[in-house]
Order: sequence, then structure tokens, then C-alpha cells
Amino acid sequence: MRNDLTIYDKIADQWWSEEVRWIRILRNLAKGRLSWFDEALDWQGKEILDLGCAGGFMAEAIAQRGAKVTGIDPAQKAIEIARSHAESEHLSIKYDVGVGENLPYGDQTFDIVVCVDVLEHVSDLNQVINEIARVLKSGGYLAYDTINRTLLARFATITLAEDILGILPRGTHDPNLFIKPSELKAVMEKAGLTVGPIVGLGPNGIDKRFDPTFGYVPITGIIYMGLAQLKGEEKF
Repeated sequence: MRNDLTIYDKIADQWWSEEVRWIRILRNLAKGRLSWFDEALDWQGKEILDLGCAGGFMAEAIAQRGAKVTGIDPAQKAIEIARSHAESEHLSIKYDVGVGENLPYGDQTFDIVVCVDVLEHVSDLNQVINEIARVLKSGGYLAYDTINRTLLARFATITLAEDILGILPRGTHDPNLFIKPSELKAVMEKAGLTVGPIVGLGPNGIDKRFDPTFGYVPITGIIYMGLAQLKGEEKF
């Protein structure tokens, strides 16, 4: 089965244990994203929604930067682990079970919506982006990443990472759900978002456990990340 979202619940109890390599890699990806997002966004005191938060890597890191964070994910066990770990770290993060197509929040609630490792998994991309635009305040930001629909991305994420190296569980991704930047831009603009810079995200080193580390890379052919802003006080 492709696009198997049950993996996040199956492994939830080990999310923060650092015993599972692909989860450690997800944590390194979170650090890599934030190394770029931090340059453009001020988190302090802001209302943040981490859409597709899983066990809470991004949510906790952003909360530690002084933000007021809400996390939402359809994986109930992952949310339970995220909530428990945040409490153990004395972090005040609100966690909800839900999906991006139907966010249980009022209009203009958040300053920033973070949506990483999510858009290539959703059932209705247009509806998710519309919901993100709805819950953003005027001038608010969407910080995102997703996988490009290219032969290179298919080889790197499925053939190599899933089937050969086992870095990710088999069936994690469906290449038919990968999204070209031009397609995502069109959906965002239709929802009232102004699309900002788009850059590549990829491996840039190895840590002490021989796991890849991540950050900005000069190509967008595999994973790309970017910013968009709800029309208001645009910077782009």
C-alpha cells in the first residue's frame, strides 16, 4: 500500500526514543527546515499551527522559540505521545486530532501555519490550502515543504530511501501525490496566498550516528520548501 499513514501510529511509542533510524532522520529534517525558516520568520509570541505535527518535533522546537503552538494530526497515538512529551518538557502546546481538509479552528486564528512532510500525503490539496488560508490572519505566513513530482524525486524517495536503503518504511509515499512547484503555486494563489521564495531541502552532512543531516540545497528537484503569505501586508 502506498501513502501508508498508519506508520505514524504504529511507531508512536518510539517517537522520542531515538532508536528508530527513520524517525531520527525526520528529526534531522525538522532541524534543517528550521535553519531556513528561522531566517525569515519571527516565532516569538506568535500563534502557530503545526499542521501534520505527528509526534511533535517541529511543534516543540517552535515552542522553544517562544511561540504559542497548536499541533494537529490524524494519527491519534502520535498526538498522545506528542502531548505527553511536551508535558515532560514543560512546554505548553495544544494538540488536537484532525485533518487539514477540515481544521477545527476559527477564521484568522494563526500568525503562521507550518505544514511540512504533509502536502504530498493529503487527499484534497485544494481543500487543505483553502483551510490554511482561512485560519491564517491577514498577512500571516505558510511555511511548508513537499516533494517534487520528478523522476529524480521518485528515485530518491521511493526506489532509494524506501526500497533499497530502508531509510523510510516501504509504502510511505505515493509518487502520484507528489506536487510540482508550479501546481502548488497555482493552488496557493487561488486561495489568496502570495507565493514567496522556494528553495531546495536536502542532505548536507552526517551526524555522529551516521544519519544524514539536512538544510538548504541549490536544487528543488527532490524536496522543496518555501513561504507564502496571505494577502495583507505582503513582504514578497
